[in-house]
Amino acid sequence: MRVTGEDRARLTARAALASVVMAAALLVAKAWGAIVTDSTAMLGSLADTALDLVASLVTLAGVRIAALPADQDHRFGHGKAEALVALGQVVLIAASALVIGWRAIDRLLNGAPTANPELGIAISIAAIAATLLLLSYQKRVIARTGSVAIRTDNLHYRSDLLLNAAVIAALVLDGLLRIRGADAAFGIAIAAFLLWGAWRAAGDSVNQLMDREWPAEKRAAFLAACADYPELKGIHDVRTRSSGAHDFIQFHCWVPAQWSVKQAHDRMDLVEEALQRRFPGTEIFLHLDPEGHIDRETLLPSALTERRP
Repeated sequence: MRVTGEDRARLTARAALASVVMAAALLVAKAWGAIVTDSTAMLGSLADTALDLVASLVTLAGVRIAALPADQDHRFGHGKAEALVALGQVVLIAASALVIGWRAIDRLLNGAPTANPELGIAISIAAIAATLLLLSYQKRVIARTGSVAIRTDNLHYRSDLLLNAAVIAALVLDGLLRIRGADAAFGIAIAAFLLWGAWRAAGDSVNQLMDREWPAEKRAAFLAACADYPELKGIHDVRTRSSGAHDFIQFHCWVPAQWSVKQAHDRMDLVEEALQRRFPGTEIFLHLDPEGHIDRETLLPSALTERRP
């Protein structure tokens, strides 16, 4: 059962706080492991955990900000603060990846043994176990709140399972089986993985800041839902954007010319409330036009196809 209001804010804040606590604990453990083992792969995992901590702090701040109503100076809310902070994260991720990659290449060329691989393996196994517990808790919170921020955090921590497994493989191959270069090779792979994550995060943040339209599938799903309401005829001039955890959509639709202003207002209020229940976190701006009027683009619910000039 989905919760709303204060219960939703409380649950999402707790889930974000759990991410922060876990990331902080793993940061200390992996820092110790990186010093003792002198492993490039472990160093990469340490950098990723440090970034996890920053990301979790951003998520914690984001869900708290998202719970605040729009104010006089921010009529559309404060969601874009998440995208701005995320761009700062991208810079940190890219810088960390380049440093790790450079260190891994240096080790690959000059060689250096990995020490105490057993300790590094134990820390990575503990990290996997802790991550699985966090993912399980986040999954329950997502089911009850539908939080986009927690869902994104959940996806990020899923990738950590693979990263920690890679550290274990590197330590086993280099430290236990004495296959020289394995640790450096995994370090380079982890650096590339971090760069790819930075590139993807940068794209998502820029899209929000530039008010990019929703993905085609998401837009089509909303418009298909509109077809369930006879009042929404002749939908046209559809515009969408996202800001943090909030979505916005505005469109024009036709109403019979004989309807009074009050009649149209009351009928459309009911439709908006129904759509917002189906698409929580979405703010709908609806403009009414006389039946037959067309502005820029038309989408008839019966056909669900757009005709652009």
